[in-house]
This record gives sequence, C-alpha cells and structure tokens, in this order.
Amino acid sequence: QVQLVESGGGLVQAGGSLRLSCAASGRTFSRPTMGWFRQAPGKEREFVAAIRYSGITYYAESVKGRFTISRDNAKNTVYLQMNSLKPEDTAVYYCATKNSDTAVVRAVFNYDYWGQGTQVTVSS
Repeated sequence: QVQLVESGGGLVQAGGSLRLSCAASGRTFSRPTMGWFRQAPGKEREFVAAIRYSGITYYAESVKGRFTISRDNAKNTVYLQMNSLKPEDTAVYYCATKNSDTAVVRAVFNYDYWGQGTQVTVSS
C-alpha cells in the first residue's frame, strides 16, 4: 500500500498563490508518476498536472503557465505551485500516483493510489 498525504490548501484571493505538497509513504513505487487532479462541486474529477519519474511534466490547458509541478524523489514528495489563481480554480485537489513512467497520465483510471484531498478556495 502507498499512502499519500496532501497539504497546503486554503483560502486565497484571486491573483494570489498557493503551494500544495503531497508526501508518499509505505510501499512506494520504484519509478512512480505523480499527478494532481481536482474536483469542484458537481463536477467530475479533472486532470491538472503530472510529473514522471524522469521529470517530464504535463499540464491541463487551463493551468498551463500558471501552475508548476515539481518533485523531490529523495523525499517522495511532489509539489504544485499555483500562481495567478482564479475563482474557477476552486476545488478539492487530489494527489495520485501510478507505478509506471509513461506518457499516459491524464485519466483518473491511470492511477493506482490517491490522497484524501485538500481544499483550495479562491475568492473573487
């Protein structure tokens, strides 16, 4: 089992920034891909960003240029730096991991383990 714990969510005004963290523990994968997804009330969970073990990154068009995903493999931790936040970024943000270093990263079903989520609220 792999445990993922997110932190760093909160309330911020439009235009502000937040940094989310996700720490993995337990039987962590050898070459994991880490992803961030989000889910707003009444909507499906959607892809935000992902980073492969090799460091290759992927972003949803809606966050490209504003969000940056990074990782510290030694700490089994992934980060999501969110700048220029908009009210439409309001959602619960989830961290996920899968045991493969491939380009297939954008679907919920690609991932094996999920965190509990952290709330991000952007006020206008």
